[in-house]
Amino acid sequence: MEIVEILKALSDETRVRILHLVQEKPLCVCEIQEILGISQSNTSRHLIKLKNAKLIQGDKKAQWVYYSLAPDTFQEYSFLEELIKNLNLYKALESDRQALISLQEKGISCETLTKE
Repeated sequence: MEIVEILKALSDETRVRILHLVQEKPLCVCEIQEILGISQSNTSRHLIKLKNAKLIQGDKKAQWVYYSLAPDTFQEYSFLEELIKNLNLYKALESDRQALISLQEKGISCETLTKE
């Protein structure tokens, strides 16, 4: 059942944090890993679970895949959209949002992160 997979995917704090970030803008693995302070392999593992649950989609641009919310799933299960909107109410996720803003302001992207 698809709904069970969705609920399982939402049961992990890191995956919820990732959803919160990609609602702001499409992000690649290295950007997500930088913001959350977790390894590339751990980031990829969480992205795979979110993708398998059809909560996110990946769009390949050059050598990077940018992840964003999967609109079809959010349209089919309206409670998900409400959940994502309400994530902004949790102060714990605000530091992730600020880290994303900081990366953007510094002009840091996949291109610059992979050169380091």
